Amino acid sequence: SWEEFTAPNAPALDFVFTVCDDAADEVCPVWPGQPMTAHWGLPDPSMATGNEAERAFAFADAHRMLNQRIGIFVSLPLSSLDKLSLQRRLDEIGRAKSRPSSQKA
Repeated sequence: SWEEFTAPNAPALDFVFTVCDDAADEVCPVWPGQPMTAHWGLPDPSMATGNEAERAFAFADAHRMLNQRIGIFVSLPLSSLDKLSLQRRLDEIGRAKSRPSSQKA
């Protein structure tokens, strides 16, 4: 729960990424320390329908999309980006279409 990170003496956060599609329309808390925030929405794999393989594929695909976005994030030249440029890049990562998965259920 995010309350843990807004409580007194909570650990300082540098970045906060929301991933739930529903979170795009929700009001998020004011994070202590004013970390950089971005929305990287994904379909909720727990809402997937179909047979077991199709539902498992939804979770694998969500993992793949997050892994791809995190990979792009960790490769950013953080020390050479000003705050506005960094925010723009974080937002672009969330809006970018992920590469399609090479396998189907």
